[in-house]
Amino acid sequence: MPDSIDSLIHAQWIIPVVPEGLVLEDHCLAIQGGRIHDILPSDQGRRKYRTGQNLELPGQALMPGLINAHTHAAMSLLRGLADDLPLMTWLNEHIWPAEGRWVNEEFVHDGSRLAIAEMLLGGITCFNDMYFFPDVTARAADAAGMRAMVGLIVIDFPSAWATDADAYLHKGLEVHDQFRDRPLIHTAFAPHAPYSVADRALDRVRMYADELEIPIHIHLHETQDEILQGLRDHGKRPLQRLQDLDLLSPALQAVHMTHLEPPEIELFALSGAHVVHCPESNLKLASGFCPVKALLQAGINVALGTDGAASNNDLDMFSEMRIAALLAKGVAGDASAVPAARALSMATLHGARALGLADETGSLEAGKSADLVAVNLHNLHSQPVYHPISQLVYACGREQVSHVWVAGRQLVNQGQLTTLDRTELLQQAQSWRNRIAAG
Repeated sequence: MPDSIDSLIHAQWIIPVVPEGLVLEDHCLAIQGGRIHDILPSDQGRRKYRTGQNLELPGQALMPGLINAHTHAAMSLLRGLADDLPLMTWLNEHIWPAEGRWVNEEFVHDGSRLAIAEMLLGGITCFNDMYFFPDVTARAADAAGMRAMVGLIVIDFPSAWATDADAYLHKGLEVHDQFRDRPLIHTAFAPHAPYSVADRALDRVRMYADELEIPIHIHLHETQDEILQGLRDHGKRPLQRLQDLDLLSPALQAVHMTHLEPPEIELFALSGAHVVHCPESNLKLASGFCPVKALLQAGINVALGTDGAASNNDLDMFSEMRIAALLAKGVAGDASAVPAARALSMATLHGARALGLADETGSLEAGKSADLVAVNLHNLHSQPVYHPISQLVYACGREQVSHVWVAGRQLVNQGQLTTLDRTELLQQAQSWRNRIAAG
């Protein structure tokens, strides 16, 4: 008698990511209770399991959901507002003034939902956010059925969310308590950057993160200006300052890391901390080049993020994979610096490791959450298929995502959102555009 399960998904290719580079042809994946129950050849699956939900995906690849390890979701409403500017000019003269004028709960709610829809349609099943009103973003993600790690932001200057570093920390702890029992919502302390958070606040972030056993997510070594400012104000480079504050640990997610000296790479590797590489944002803001090959060779876990749509200008992890692989080759002068299979790992399992969620998501393994993406390779621009992983990284686009599941719940079905209203989101985005453009 066949075993009964919730659903069985058959695909021409299943790419589990573990082990890296493995491709299973004509296999199926069994889901039970929102988790991966089994992966086996399709003919065996049909004999072994009985299900009322049997999905056939000929010409498609089934892979883990992509993990966007760094973004500012609500900033989708500022997409294209101030382009072609260096980081500090972009922040000081355009983004921070716009945020001071417009950011409130409604802005964060509508911007987060717009970003969540874009990410889901592009095969992203989990995102790591850093922004004001993290409770609002958490509620939006939870309502849509998406996995999220929301940053408990800390910054020295006042905003609509909090008045000073103490208030940010207090409110962040409340957010952590509010969502601690929601299975899809996770929290991390998110001090903005070394240049915007004082030592006292960073000390308290480390203390609370240790007590709660949650990660710390920070922009670090993003630009040469940041390093020069650190030398001027503290007499040391930012990475050394974090080391002196005992912040370099496996709990740390360091975003950008574009300006590093060899001893700093060695120091970082010894700490067990993680790097989140945002290649498109770094290129657009001319921030610098993350030495990905050197980081990987040192044994450092490197994940991928899009950054916010205000500096990218999209939340497209397929594009990030491709650019990350190509840029690493060019910077290192080595065509094998980041092969396709490694780029896919960086966008999935490496992201899960950076977020501390590798036991839950990031690869297709029995017992893990059924966070899955189906990608249709039966398109002219992705044919013929010799190596499916290479095709996913170098030839495919997010528009080829057909189905998305998080914890076994289908959030995208044949390219259509199931938990969010596309028309409503478009209307809200246009309404915000009109308000912001009018000043």
